[in-house]
Amino acid sequence: MMTYYFRAIKDIRNNIFLNSVTVITIALSIMIVSAFLLFFVNANLLVNSWKKGIRVMAYLKPDMTALDISALKQQITSMAGIEEVSYIPKEQALVLLKDHLKRQSSLLSDLKENPLPDTFEIRLLPSARNDKKVEALAVEIENLPAVDDVEYGQDWVGRLSYIVRLFRFTAFAMGGLFFMASVFIVANTIRLVLYSRRAEIDIMRLVGASDRFITAPFYIEGLILGAFGGVVGILTLLVTFGIITARFEAGFAIGLVEIQFLPLGHTLGIIVCSMLVGWLGCFLSLKQFLKTDPQEAR
Repeated sequence: MMTYYFRAIKDIRNNIFLNSVTVITIALSIMIVSAFLLFFVNANLLVNSWKKGIRVMAYLKPDMTALDISALKQQITSMAGIEEVSYIPKEQALVLLKDHLKRQSSLLSDLKENPLPDTFEIRLLPSARNDKKVEALAVEIENLPAVDDVEYGQDWVGRLSYIVRLFRFTAFAMGGLFFMASVFIVANTIRLVLYSRRAEIDIMRLVGASDRFITAPFYIEGLILGAFGGVVGILTLLVTFGIITARFEAGFAIGLVEIQFLPLGHTLGIIVCSMLVGWLGCFLSLKQFLKTDPQEAR
């Protein structure tokens, strides 16, 4: 195994220019794909933070007794996906509205009676904070006889879910595109190396060297190039991320929003995928090259 490794290192040193181009190409592809992943990770954190603020507001019918309100609260609390139910009487709701409209409080000064209904503010469990489950819960609550209307920011929840799904699809599509492009470039680079060493390889095949003996160093070379490209791409993205966030913090006080780099698991996964790109590029080149008969190659 060590013999294959040393042969692979020797091949890399002997073809430093081609291999440098391969590493740079893989690094650029990894950096671009990782940038999409980095944005998606932080967007997902932001979306999860927004989802924590999802509330279902159930407006009650007028003239309900305290006993009716207590029974209704118990009924809603027992539903699946409900975390907490808070009762907001209409008097408290009016106070909150006036506090919210401090500069426009004159709009409410001529009110002769409170137009607001009694309300239940309903918080959901994390497992129920998606558009379909929120909608299902809202419909279930709205069908209760004592509930007059339900509001949960229907348009906002729907648009947010659509944006997340669209961005996820875009990230996967771009990742697949750059993955295939990297494999193609690695395959062509390895093919150039193979053709530059054709005479040597043909001699090894003529004297009876096994395909494993011939191909193993190239596979190791592909894995090494992929690993180097992945590490260079991740480090470049990390430096860029550090520069951008440092300027952003200074200019916009980003402390209100938590922005983080890729988790360790994601980073290791990217490097493994980068190594897979190098290995797959070698596999495609060698598969085609070894079909050539050594006598025909002459």
